[in-house]
Amino acid sequence: MATYAVIKPYGMLSQFTPEAGHPGLSELGEFPKDVYPVGRLDRDSEGLLLLTDDNDLKRRILEGHGGQKIWKTYHVQVEGAPTEEDLRALDRPMQLKAKGKVFTTRPAKARLLPDYTPPWERTPPIRYRANIPTTWIEVQIDEGKNRQVRKMTAAIGFPTLRLIRHAIGGFSVPKNALSPTQELDPQALALLFA
Repeated sequence: MATYAVIKPYGMLSQFTPEAGHPGLSELGEFPKDVYPVGRLDRDSEGLLLLTDDNDLKRRILEGHGGQKIWKTYHVQVEGAPTEEDLRALDRPMQLKAKGKVFTTRPAKARLLPDYTPPWERTPPIRYRANIPTTWIEVQIDEGKNRQVRKMTAAIGFPTLRLIRHAIGGFSVPKNALSPTQELDPQALALLFA
């Protein structure tokens, strides 16, 4: 069995095959047969994505482990200057739409990241507007509907400009995130459920 942590760049699809002019995960390196992504990051999102050929591990990550869902942590640059009070709306269930159907989110966790510096530059950079501030926040969810974090921040009036998945469970983007692919050893795999 093999499991990899990859850093998916902006504009790349969460699949191996390129499509409609967008690159696929195959550009990040050679992977063994039957290794597939665990969940997805949309094309506009960046950061931690796991790839594995271990179907039991994939199920435990997506469905939960020991009755506990696994939290995913996102570092999100939003338009505007939300306060901690603004972010409390994310701590409560919200009604959003995904693929034309209304769903209710589970409570999230959110906080401001006042001194945050992204771990890498995005290419291309986000649009810059001198008269509109931007703010970095951290959002944690234990589910993952299509573009959910983006829809949540927009619903409270602070659209997402940049979204980086920082962690899955207790495993976070390595400090040396310049290396886009890392095979996970048993100790690193255990962090997923810590």
